[in-house]
Amino acid sequence: MSAAAVSYPRRFASLVKIEHTVFALPFAYVGALLCVRRIPSAHDLVWITLAMIGARSLAMGLNRLIDAAIDARNPRTAVRELPSGLLSRSQVALFCAASLALFLAAVFQLDPIVRWLWPIPIAGFVIYPYLKRWTWLCHLWLGAVDSLAPVGAWVAITGRLPWQAWALGGAVALWVAGFDLFYSLFDVEVDREQGLHSFATRFGEGWLFQAARAAHAATVALLASVGLGLHLGLLYWLGVAAVAALLAYEHALVRPGDLRRLDAAFFTMNGVISVLFFGFVLAEVAS
Repeated sequence: MSAAAVSYPRRFASLVKIEHTVFALPFAYVGALLCVRRIPSAHDLVWITLAMIGARSLAMGLNRLIDAAIDARNPRTAVRELPSGLLSRSQVALFCAASLALFLAAVFQLDPIVRWLWPIPIAGFVIYPYLKRWTWLCHLWLGAVDSLAPVGAWVAITGRLPWQAWALGGAVALWVAGFDLFYSLFDVEVDREQGLHSFATRFGEGWLFQAARAAHAATVALLASVGLGLHLGLLYWLGVAAVAALLAYEHALVRPGDLRRLDAAFFTMNGVISVLFFGFVLAEVAS
């Protein structure tokens, strides 16, 4: 009994890939910092953090539930908690319900406008897993959903969404879409066998690299537009330069026909990018 009790938290943490929180949470904090150009109150930061934990856990739980049959047919994902039987569908459904409750509890502690906007990310979470059954545009949808992190934090504190908030969200959307293109390379052959859609299955590996480069170039341009629009200082611009350099290095790690360092390009570099950029923005607003 005690061994099972200890194992379940690990199983749920693995279910939602809790280590990947490093991709989204720092950009939520970036939105929170830039919208007020200072460190927000502890109240806002705590509830934004809890809202992000609830939202991301719900998104991943729903993804695993909806894709359980697909995951079971893919050797790479067959070891996940649902296909392998480590967690049951009812357990994951209860986890999703608890995550939704946490998300809603946090949302109602923030600006009143978000009490009307909360269904938007929920709809995005539900729709995303189905898109790869129909269209290669699933990568852009995932980016749009993740872009709600900085945009949501911005409106949760100020109740407003100026163009700089949308530009920041666009930067995150294209950053995520770009590295999700790389991620899809793990499953190209399996996706083709199962009739699933991705940019790689539709256009091929060569065009995928071109699309990822374009998405990440646009990411840097949009981050620059935020800096210009908010008249930010040197530390912010050093952060933008660091993002540009790290994205360039990420693209140098993999090339068509040579995916040996794809894990490093996807997991390591993107985690470093989000945390490092957050650090520069924090230093900028605190200076």
